[in-house]
Amino acid sequence: MSGALIYLALGANLGDRRANLAAAVARLREQVTVDAVSSLYETEPAYVSDQPRFLNAVLRGHTALDPMALLVFVKDIERALGRVAGPRFGPRIVDIDLLLYGDETIDTPDLTIPHPRLAERPFVLVPLAEIAPDLAPPGWDQSIGERAGAVRGHGDVIAASGRLD
Repeated sequence: MSGALIYLALGANLGDRRANLAAAVARLREQVTVDAVSSLYETEPAYVSDQPRFLNAVLRGHTALDPMALLVFVKDIERALGRVAGPRFGPRIVDIDLLLYGDETIDTPDLTIPHPRLAERPFVLVPLAEIAPDLAPPGWDQSIGERAGAVRGHGDVIAASGRLD
């Protein structure tokens, strides 16, 4: 499959976290040609600390879906895997965030790309730097690797054993 180069962040902190992330990757393959998946990282929750620790990873792939169709697709996967509405930044079975879509910048009420909190999230930057250290998102003057080395806050990012791919 050709199409736009995309980066997606995956996270889970409820149930069998690894299985939830693996199921998300399997479902993503229906519309995304997966080029790489980072290692798994265990992280403290951000923004709302009274919840279980997360497993996080980042996926690089290509899709023929336009950005809004991709957003709908990933939200459908989240619901199909059991995610229900809850508090913002609260616990979840699975979370899939669109980080980057080619070189596009998008700012709508439903979708902002690059992801608006990408630069402040070590739990996304560290796995993203593993698979795309030299990438500089639109509007950035640093590479992902440089930013990942400088970002602070939101707790530890610890390599977990195993991979999803």
